[in-house]
Amino acid sequence: MIHIRDLSVSYGSSRVLQHVSFDVKAGECLVLTGLSGCGKSTLARVLTGIIPHTIPAQVEGSVQVAGLDVLNSPISEVSQRVGVVFQNPRAHLFHLRVDDEIAFGPQNLGLSEEEVSMRVDWALSAVGLTSLRDKKPANLSGGQIQRLAIAAALAMRPDVLVLDEPTASLDVPGTRDIVTALDKLRHQFGLTIVLIEHRLAEVRRIADKVLVLDKGQVVAEGGFDQVLNNYEILHAYGLRRPTMESLTDWACLLVATRSGCSINGHHPADKQPVLDLQNLSAGYDGHPIIRDINMKIFPGEFAALVGDNGTGKSTLALAAAGLLKPLAGKVLVRGTSRPRPGLDIALLFQNPADQLFTDSVDEEVSFGPRNYRTFDTAIHEQTLKSADLLDLRMRRPFSMSIGQQQRTAMASCIALRPALVILDEPTLGQDWRHLQQLMDCLVRLNAQGTAILLITHDYKLVHRYARRVLLMESGCIILDGKIDPTVAKRLHHHAKRLHHQMGRLPVDEVLHDAF
Repeated sequence: MIHIRDLSVSYGSSRVLQHVSFDVKAGECLVLTGLSGCGKSTLARVLTGIIPHTIPAQVEGSVQVAGLDVLNSPISEVSQRVGVVFQNPRAHLFHLRVDDEIAFGPQNLGLSEEEVSMRVDWALSAVGLTSLRDKKPANLSGGQIQRLAIAAALAMRPDVLVLDEPTASLDVPGTRDIVTALDKLRHQFGLTIVLIEHRLAEVRRIADKVLVLDKGQVVAEGGFDQVLNNYEILHAYGLRRPTMESLTDWACLLVATRSGCSINGHHPADKQPVLDLQNLSAGYDGHPIIRDINMKIFPGEFAALVGDNGTGKSTLALAAAGLLKPLAGKVLVRGTSRPRPGLDIALLFQNPADQLFTDSVDEEVSFGPRNYRTFDTAIHEQTLKSADLLDLRMRRPFSMSIGQQQRTAMASCIALRPALVILDEPTLGQDWRHLQQLMDCLVRLNAQGTAILLITHDYKLVHRYARRVLLMESGCIILDGKIDPTVAKRLHHHAKRLHHQMGRLPVDEVLHDAF
């Protein structure tokens, strides 16, 4: 179904892919992984014909997909056989209703109304969005938008589906729905799937083979377990060990501590909260998404905010950062309702493109400190280094991969050394090596007194870094607690099993990567 031979791609003098060759049979699922910036998204654009037909590039080699010579076939023809969802799903969407968005592709194929309606119903059910069919896409959460973009691609019934990090913004139910739907498609329709992923555990049960890229070259290829149980490959290319643990709801992983807990379960008597939300309600067009939120974050806390898509986590972050006016209640930052943007609270958005606007990485990271006249060369260099951006400092942000853009946005957030950093799904586009590097930088800031609020669906990040976990449901915080100690104990046993299987690594190092 997919036959790539000696593929090389260059943008000007920059070689992005080098002599890539591989095959994927009909009905197989190929997982494509590697460090951010290694060429995965470029390969996806070649498979879908976007390169070279829409994005100019120098392409050499042969690309056969679904019986088409992609490099020499009209993109209108390729798009009927090859579906795609990119890392920023908002770029796919332009209709005013969810069901109209999904119907757009099939309608343009000239299908009957009955066939279009059937495909829309099926695609909505496949991704778990049936109850939202009348909603505006602009009002959906990031995870719901991801599922909508996938549904729109599925409704076209392509022969090949290319998905660039489809689980990055998804909650547990959403991930289960997508993986189950993809598995059914393979068996019912023979769909061939190419998944670009860093979160490897989630796609383990449908993956037939894995391809690892590094600096535009294929460095490992084979069966899922063959490649990803090899510690040398994982370590060399910054990959995340795929845990054997099944996906579990947050409520099963957490235990409550005393209501309104803070550092080590108690309010610090001698400290004023960095953030104090008092009976906060906020939303859009006068309709509340979050209701009666009471929450305090103190200096030195490392907290996580978790919950399913659409529960209000991003809305809470926007209101806390002063970017969304409350419908009721108060937002106090260091005891005042007038926070200093960037200095008191810095917010990393889900989509890094929403906060990048200068002509180079260096300018982007230095913009805040220079604007506040606090620029320090040593701190600037350290910030670039912590985000692995030194070699990219003169690059235009929008010429880089999504993962590199995310690191740039993150670096610009922490450059001012704010009192509180809120990160809304920082895993997008990030391989495990760079994600660890960024999180370790946050740990250092946290040790110096900076408070961290991490919004994520990623169990491993929460388990490893967060000392306090807040669970949201239906716009309310329903639990304020921590990871259940029995879960940590189970993970330790899991690490010991991995240690026994691998025979080379210290237990502590295996545990470090196990979950």
